Amino acid sequence: MKKILLIAIISVLIFSCNNDKKAQLEKLQAKHDEIAEQIKTLEKEIAVEEGKSLDKVAEVSVTPLKEAEFNHYLEVQGKIDGEENVAVSPKMMGVVTAINVKEGETVNKGQVLAQIDDAALKSTLVTLDSTLNFMTNIYTKQKNLWDQKIGSEVQYLTAKNNKEYYENLIKSTKEQIQMAKILSPINGTIEEIPIKVGQSVTPGITTAFRVVNLSKVKVVAEIAEAYSAKVKTGNDVIISFPDLDKEIKSKISFASKFINSTNRTFTSEVRLESTDESYRANMVAVVKINDYHADSAISVPVNVIQKMSGENFVYTAVKDKANGYIAKKVKVELGQSYNGYTEILSGLKEGDMIITVGYQTIEDGKKLKF
Repeated sequence: MKKILLIAIISVLIFSCNNDKKAQLEKLQAKHDEIAEQIKTLEKEIAVEEGKSLDKVAEVSVTPLKEAEFNHYLEVQGKIDGEENVAVSPKMMGVVTAINVKEGETVNKGQVLAQIDDAALKSTLVTLDSTLNFMTNIYTKQKNLWDQKIGSEVQYLTAKNNKEYYENLIKSTKEQIQMAKILSPINGTIEEIPIKVGQSVTPGITTAFRVVNLSKVKVVAEIAEAYSAKVKTGNDVIISFPDLDKEIKSKISFASKFINSTNRTFTSEVRLESTDESYRANMVAVVKINDYHADSAISVPVNVIQKMSGENFVYTAVKDKANGYIAKKVKVELGQSYNGYTEILSGLKEGDMIITVGYQTIEDGKKLKF
């Protein structure tokens, strides 16, 4: 118990000493900055009184500002997809007996892609055809008798009902036999065949084929919910395909109003006007969405913007009658930033010469040499 108490006391003392040292360092730094500023002020005042100048000429580079178009882009990763990209599922349960196509093969709408075992249905159909022939003969005889006012109406109606029942049963069986064929719902290319001969398949669960039609291509991207107010149908986009070394310009053709509750994103699509044989489904595409545009704006390199006491400023070179050019500290209001440049909303105008090299070591009023 005494050891624990001793350790606790030592820890408190060490912590207190560390805090005292940090506080002392902060006070000394504050005094240092204050004294350094006072020294600069006194040196300048003495230099003015004695007609001397303590300032050496600073060598800098300047860039005249010009108004130009400014754009901000939101960059997201997307993928290529076909307008028609279908996962084909069987319409009935059963065992696959034949697959009629291969991956990469071009197919037409309605083409039989695979066959499910329908032997039992065909056997049933043969029996139903035989029964229907028998029921049809009975119906024909009963109808002839009824037309001659022979026999009862119940016998005639029963024969008619039996005949129609088996006709409908045969029709239903033929439809089931047709459902045993897995058909292509679109024109396109077989991209995936997950099933095998002998495999049991189930409607709505088993994906038998994936058929993609890339005659009409789109780029699909998921956008974070935070940008839902900025990303709209009609926004200009620049799409680059890293694997193809290709870049195109287009517009957003669809921006979903639905937010996915799982990842808090919404879907946007860009339909491509022309197609390229090198496009592949699910190929990566980088989508740059133009979410801000200014027809005429002043922009400066991000690195020349400095900040002090919560204010942003830059240094410009201005003409001074006595000293040539001197540095001028200008407070600026910042707008959007993109690709290394920041839009200046206020503080600068076209024609101002901004200091782009040497701005780190100058101060307001410093003599300049270009």
